[in-house]
Amino acid sequence: MKKLLTFLYIIIFCTLSSYSQEKKGSKEKIRTLKIAYITDRLNLTPNEAEKFWPIYNTYDENHRLLRSKLRLEIKKSIKEKKLIDTLSERESQRLVLLKQTIDNQIYESKKKFIEQIKKVISYKKIIKLHLAELDFGRNLMRKYKNSRRN
Repeated sequence: MKKLLTFLYIIIFCTLSSYSQEKKGSKEKIRTLKIAYITDRLNLTPNEAEKFWPIYNTYDENHRLLRSKLRLEIKKSIKEKKLIDTLSERESQRLVLLKQTIDNQIYESKKKFIEQIKKVISYKKIIKLHLAELDFGRNLMRKYKNSRRN
């Protein structure tokens, strides 16, 4: 099973590498690659995977939406004013408060996720999940930097 997952991960990675220049659908490709990477790193049993992925996908989607909301709001405010230095103090305060609110929502979401997921996987695998997410992000950034150099 582990060999199959590793082989699947390599195939997906190679496929995504060949399409790295294509921007359309790249988010979905990255998500697919992330799923394969996490599956390989956690070595989930079929029973664990069946329960793990719905919980993780909900958690991950919630985080994406929250981060996206903050980015869009900041971009919108800056775009209206043309430069960040032209933002009023009131608008800047609103953005900082929004960031704090979203940070709190992310924190609460993480707490809820841990409460749910600890019933499915061990604490050791929860730590492995955290490390896998960090490693995946680093590898993705490293690959992006290398592709920009070429």
